[in-house]
Amino acid sequence: MSTLLELRSVEKRYDNGTLALEGVNLAVGKHEFVSLLGPSGCGKSTALKMIAGLSPVTAGSIVWSDHTDPSGDHAKDISFVFQEPTLMPWTQVFDNVWLPLRLKGVSRQAAKPQIDAVLSKVGLSQFAHVYPRELSGGMKMRVSIARAMVTEPRLLLMDEPFAALDEMTRFKLNNDTLALWQAKAFTTIFVTHSVYESVYLSNRIIVMAARPGRIIADIAVNEAYPRTDAFRNTPRYAELCVKVSTALQKAGDHHD
Repeated sequence: MSTLLELRSVEKRYDNGTLALEGVNLAVGKHEFVSLLGPSGCGKSTALKMIAGLSPVTAGSIVWSDHTDPSGDHAKDISFVFQEPTLMPWTQVFDNVWLPLRLKGVSRQAAKPQIDAVLSKVGLSQFAHVYPRELSGGMKMRVSIARAMVTEPRLLLMDEPFAALDEMTRFKLNNDTLALWQAKAFTTIFVTHSVYESVYLSNRIIVMAARPGRIIADIAVNEAYPRTDAFRNTPRYAELCVKVSTALQKAGDHHD
């Protein structure tokens, strides 16, 4: 598998002297689904923000494998789904999804086929003209995912997007996310606190320890896609969950 981007000895130190990440080396392949898992404060979200260019790297570098963009600006290649849906409450679902295309100068009419297609993919075609306040938490998150997908990014960053949702909704959105990932062949880096979610979704799990944040395990999940709920009931799934839980336990014991 060819590499999409690489973190090379990446460090993040805040102005107050706190070392949030130290010596992080990570290569992410094209069309990989990578989960970052670890205790609170291990720098998972910080790593995501640095990859997105939302937070500067203090030391080391983040290198994209292809050099098609001489300016090194990969913002157009990246979409970000945050913990909260961050929708504009005063505008309908359709216009919320249009926002990133609108910012690129694409008219509402020209964007319509793309918006219709992505709303269909996340099961929200009938809700295009509804306001966010009329939607459940899970549906708001679907809008957020649709908005991230409408630009057809090469890299989708997801920061605990389903943490606040009930388990049934979470399972459904896990399946929807995997279906989109397979259909569109983008790369995903997914931050989660859940061992079970990471094993279900990923083909690779990066376990991090805190203070300072660093990688302590890189676990491959060599199971076929598409994955269905039946996968959760297999001995292999249980075995992988134990393996990841053990690594996470070590991460908790890894404090300096």
